[in-house]
Amino acid sequence: MARTRRGLLLAGVTGALLAMVGPIGAAWAQDVPKVVRFGWFNGPRPWIIGKAEGLFDKRLGTKVEWIAFPSGATALTTLAAKEVDIVRLGSSPTVAGIVRKLPIEMIAISGVIATSERLIGKKGINTVKELEGKRLAYPPGSTAHYALMAALKVNNVDVGKTKLLGLTPADMVAAWKRGDIDAGYVWGPFSHQMESDNGRELLATKDLWKSSYFVWNNYVVRKEFSQQYPALIVKFLQTFEETANRYKQNPDEAARLIAAHLDQKFEFARDTLAGLEYLPLKEQLTPKWLGNSQTKETATIAKSMADAANFLAELGDIRKQDIPSSFAPSINTTYMEKAVGGK
Repeated sequence: MARTRRGLLLAGVTGALLAMVGPIGAAWAQDVPKVVRFGWFNGPRPWIIGKAEGLFDKRLGTKVEWIAFPSGATALTTLAAKEVDIVRLGSSPTVAGIVRKLPIEMIAISGVIATSERLIGKKGINTVKELEGKRLAYPPGSTAHYALMAALKVNNVDVGKTKLLGLTPADMVAAWKRGDIDAGYVWGPFSHQMESDNGRELLATKDLWKSSYFVWNNYVVRKEFSQQYPALIVKFLQTFEETANRYKQNPDEAARLIAAHLDQKFEFARDTLAGLEYLPLKEQLTPKWLGNSQTKETATIAKSMADAANFLAELGDIRKQDIPSSFAPSINTTYMEKAVGGK
């Protein structure tokens, strides 16, 4: 009898200990919330396959609510208000959010920007250098904003001789049609709309790689949410990779599905999707990109985030003294490591 009571006591202690352990233990098997709120920007991306087919709802075992944002700045405000859980965000607003001490963490790269974001100029403007004295638009604080300023610097454009206008992508297209701007740096389908209306590509973000300027999209999550539902974050990443692989296996078929779901032209969706590089999670865990728990400190992305932070400080968007000594603590590769391990 004493032995039985001792066994029960040990079982109770073990259960209590399991209940107290952090993300490495029992928390990974916690229940899912009644709803998960995804933030997105209406653009064609492989994960939209999961939206169109309800794949995320199935894999996560709960309802997914999709919340659209016009800009990264709006997404950061909503994250701060705890009104969204996981957001596909650009690298620049992610850096800004971390510097401003928002309780968020980067969990994966959703796509490295190559040609999906482009600098479009009116016909008659043939080079970036010719933008001096012209009116240039950009979505404030976005990856396109960072790329525009990098493009002007690389091409020795005197920024003081330009008129820079911060506009949402939709407002940029409207300004373009009115003739209020001469060029704009933005992503599809807005870049396509400008190109089809007397515009031409002057530069794509991939052209900046040779000058060591990298921008990307990534997934960020509220720390409170990820710590409460770590197993859900792992499933989210596995589902994202599933949709990315679907796209890679048949790009045109995926583009048609995504275009139809977003009510966009197939050509626009196809070109935008082809304008990003979708890195396998396993590759992201190498020092060339995010690194893993042991190597992220010196990996490429942490260094690029520091570069982006200095750029934002020069613009006055953040304070230089607020920039952390390292961005590695805000990159949580634990979930990717679990996802790749099949756990």
